[in-house]
Formats: sequence, structure tokens, C-alpha cells
Amino acid sequence: MIAIINYEAGNLASVSNALKRLDEEHIITDKQDELNQADGIIFPGVGHAEPAMKSLQKNELDTWLKQTQKPVLGICLGMQLFFESSEEGDSKGLGVIPGRLKKFDSSKAKVPHMGWNTFDNISDHPIAENLSEKEYFYYVHSFYAPVNDFTVASCHYIEDFSAIVARNNFVGVQFHPEKSGKVGSLLLQNFLQFVN
Repeated sequence: MIAIINYEAGNLASVSNALKRLDEEHIITDKQDELNQADGIIFPGVGHAEPAMKSLQKNELDTWLKQTQKPVLGICLGMQLFFESSEEGDSKGLGVIPGRLKKFDSSKAKVPHMGWNTFDNISDHPIAENLSEKEYFYYVHSFYAPVNDFTVASCHYIEDFSAIVARNNFVGVQFHPEKSGKVGSLLLQNFLQFVN
């Protein structure tokens, strides 16, 4: 069973619907005892980093996430909160992946980066199984993780940034697989395989 973390950061329904389409049993919860019973965790998010972290802290889910050995998939803001900090409100993250999020330079192109984009430089990792640089995923974000030692695939908008990151049991994607059609479903299936 998959647990989707509810921390008032939105996008829960579309992630739940994507798992329903895959016939995957899941719950939406903010309770640690229910998270402890799950096989894998999805950490979605849309919104601002600072209030999202405060909501996690309210139920001590920030501490739980940092300590869990379960596979965790962070989506969009969920992935961004894996990092140490962000230029967004100068907020702190979970720090499970080193680095600081930066804001796209709006003098160079429209911000947020919104719409469909492809991968560059895909590394060998179970989350990227059967994914190619020809496929398009759906993005909506103003802040980005620079390419780093934990980048599995990068993307280019204004500059190169991390599209997929992975460290130990934590996997993050900057795009929205739940809004990316068949290829998004394939990525979610890769995560479910990673869980099992």
C-alpha cells in the first residue's frame, strides 16, 4: 500500500486518481502510524516551500520523513523540500539531499516554467527505467534544483536543472507524473516497482 502525505500543499486528488488508474491501493494521511504501515510514500506538493514545511512540522512529519527507510517519491514541491534550503522565502528544507533551490531568471524567459518539456542526460536508475529523452513531462515551477551529484535526469529551461533526483530511498521529480499521461503513469509504475 502507498501512503500519500497530506500536508496542506495541494495536488492530492490528482495523485490519488493516478494511483486509482493503476489499481494501486493507497491512503491519504498525515498520521505517522498510517505512514508506518505503508510500503512506500508519495510526497506531492504545489505551493510555497515555507508554509509547506510549517505544515509538515505541525505533525512532526518533517522528522518522520528524514528518518524513514521506506521508498519516498517527492513530486514538484515535494521533491524541492528534499533539499537543504530554497531562495523561496529563504526557507529550510528536509536536507536529505544537499543543495539549495534557485529561482529562474525572469529577465531571460517567462517564469514559471510551465508546460511540456523533455529530459537530458538520463542516468541508470530504476525510476528512469524505459524513459527516453524524447518523452514529454508536464512542469509548473518557478524554483529549480541545480544539476548535482544526485541528478538522475536533467531538463533545460533557461538553464539546465534537475528533473529527477535520487539519494538512497528518496526519489524526486520536478514535473508532475500524475498530469503527464501515459509516460507519467510509466514513471509511477517504476516507483511502485522500486517499492516492491
